[in-house]
Amino acid sequence: MELDPRGQRFAAVLTSAVLVAVLVTGAGWLALAQAAVFAVTALDPQRGPYPLIFRLLVLPRIGPPAEREPAAPVRFAQVVGFAFLAVSAAGYLSGVVAVGVTFAAMGLFAAFLNAAFGFCLGCETYLAARRLTARRL
Repeated sequence: MELDPRGQRFAAVLTSAVLVAVLVTGAGWLALAQAAVFAVTALDPQRGPYPLIFRLLVLPRIGPPAEREPAAPVRFAQVVGFAFLAVSAAGYLSGVVAVGVTFAAMGLFAAFLNAAFGFCLGCETYLAARRLTARRL
């Protein structure tokens, strides 16, 4: 499966907005909701609310992609995002706000890199790990 990279950037913009809201409000339930979005898209990057919004509202206006990217790095990035936001939600919801803030901020950093610059930190980590393990074989 290959994906439209513009959809991933769009999702990163929405994720960034959600994470700013989490940091401003301290809403653990919102961090938990974002973790759920990551969980769904880790299973299938074409499912979930953000890809649906992209396909229904954005894609018809911008047309088909000129290039595509493999889904495996994106899946890995979504798993990492899920882990960070699950820890953030647990921190907020258990009253350990410093943990919630720290992990939400790290998630925001990664999402913003993708949204603003097209640099997917989780994807690059996946590719680096693949290169390292391929050398060991």
